Amino acid sequence: MEMMKAGRMVDVGRMECEEIPVPPLDEASSDAAPSSRPDAALGMTAVNYDVLIRSEMASICGSDLHMVMMGAGLAHRPPCPHGFPGHEGIGMVVESRAPGLPEGTHVLTFPNPPVGECFCAFQRVNSSYCVPLPAGDVPRSHLLMGQQLGTVIYAMRQHPRDVTGETVMVMGQGSAGLFFTYLLKRAGAERVIVSDLSPTRLAVAEAYGADECLNAAELGNAGVIEAVKDMTNGRGADYVVEAVGRSDTFLDSVELVRMDGQLLWFGLPSTDDNIHVRFQKFFRKRLSAASTYGAQDEPGSMSFRQALQLIASGDIDVSPLVSHVFDVSEIGDAFRLAHEPHDAGALKVSVSFD
Repeated sequence: MEMMKAGRMVDVGRMECEEIPVPPLDEASSDAAPSSRPDAALGMTAVNYDVLIRSEMASICGSDLHMVMMGAGLAHRPPCPHGFPGHEGIGMVVESRAPGLPEGTHVLTFPNPPVGECFCAFQRVNSSYCVPLPAGDVPRSHLLMGQQLGTVIYAMRQHPRDVTGETVMVMGQGSAGLFFTYLLKRAGAERVIVSDLSPTRLAVAEAYGADECLNAAELGNAGVIEAVKDMTNGRGADYVVEAVGRSDTFLDSVELVRMDGQLLWFGLPSTDDNIHVRFQKFFRKRLSAASTYGAQDEPGSMSFRQALQLIASGDIDVSPLVSHVFDVSEIGDAFRLAHEPHDAGALKVSVSFD
C-alpha cells in the first residue's frame, strides 16, 4: 500500500504531519461535505471525487490561519480530516475520471475548504475545482499564487466599481490585499492608500502601485484613520477594502470611507463571535457594503483562469510573494510562521511535497 505525508489539524493551534495510505479515488468520506456547497459541512455527506492529484505545493491562506490557529469557522471537530483546510494547491493528475483532464495534466486546485485536501501529498478533488496550468516556463510556485489572485478577481467581478480617478484604501497587505492594490491601481484609481503591520509587505505594496503606505504597527488604528483623513481633507476614501478579517479593522473601515462611499469586506472573520459595527455612523454616512465568498463555485472558474494568465504572461510579478517554503513534514512550523509573519518578513508561506 502506497503511503503519503499529510498535514492534519489535530487541535486548535496544532498542525502536524502524519504518514497515511494514499486514499482510493472512489473512497468518499462521511466526514466530508458536498462539493457543491461551500458551507455544507453541516450536512456531512459524500463528495464526488473524480480526480487524484500528486501535490507539488500548497499555500497557507489567511482563512486557514483563522481556522487552524484561532478555531474560527471550523467545518470539522479536531482532529480534522487529513489535508483540511488546504484549498490552494498545485500538482499533476495521476488518476482521472473527468473528461478533459487526462493523467499527466498539471493543474491548479481550489477545493472548498471543508473538503480541501491540499495539505496531502496526494489530494482528491472534484474536477470542477481544478484547471490546467498555462503552457510556459513560469515556476510552479508563481502559478500557485493564481488561487489567491483568482479570489480577488472574483470579488471585483461580483461587486464592480468604477474607481477611475478615485482614492481607494486597502486595509491589509497580505497576498489578497496586495492583489487588490495591484488591480485597483490598474483599474484607474488615482490614489491607492494601504495599511499593514509589516514593512516588508508595505514595500511590496509600493511596487504594486500603492501611493501611500501606512505602517499600522507604528501608527496604531487611530493613527491610520487620522492619516487617511489628513490625506483626503477630512473626507475619507471613496472606496475601502478590508482584507484583514479582524474585528478592529472591520470596525475601522466605517471610519475610513467618505460620505456615500462603498465598502468591500473581503477578509474572512477571525472569530465566530458577533462583530460590532458602528451602525449609527454607517447609517448617517449612507454607506453601502458588500462581502464575497465562494470563488471556487464560479461557473467555468473564469477568475482563476484569468489569474493564471496574468501570472503566466508576466503582467503581474508574484515572485516577491513566494517568501517561505517548508517541506510538508514541517507544516507545523509553516503555520506558526504564517500566523506571526512580521519579524521574519514573511508574505506567502507554502509547503512542498517531495
